[in-house]
Amino acid sequence: MPNDTRRSGSCLCGGIQFSVTGDPFRIGLCHCKDCRKASGSTFSTFAVWPLEAFETTGIVSSYGDRSFCPTCGGRVPLVRENEVEVTIGSLDEVPTEGLEPSYELWINRREHWLQPLPGARQFEHDRVEDGSTNDGLTTEPVSEGAETPLSA
Repeated sequence: MPNDTRRSGSCLCGGIQFSVTGDPFRIGLCHCKDCRKASGSTFSTFAVWPLEAFETTGIVSSYGDRSFCPTCGGRVPLVRENEVEVTIGSLDEVPTEGLEPSYELWINRREHWLQPLPGARQFEHDRVEDGSTNDGLTTEPVSEGAETPLSA
């Protein structure tokens, strides 16, 4: 049975409103420099939905691959070709039932006082699937279940 749960969110000032419906493709937590700088926090938590599950209103600005409200500067979903990345903190309802990360990215940048998420896959850098990355590199596990790209 398909999940028809609708989640809404917005930027800080409410000038950009959005919603996503159903289950996301994946949910992750990232410790990379870009996520840290964009969020002002030590990590960013996000979920990725299919593009057809996404609706939005308002005018969006962007810098690199980050989308934000031109009025308040609040982060808003990043729309890609077939999917949309939503920062969990931009959703209206908290706590966010059912949106627990299944993986962590850039764990080499994780603060020493933060622990790995129990049961989450650990990646030294960007996420990889099925033993390969988008650039043709292969992966091998590193310590404690983490993965890192290696030359093919």
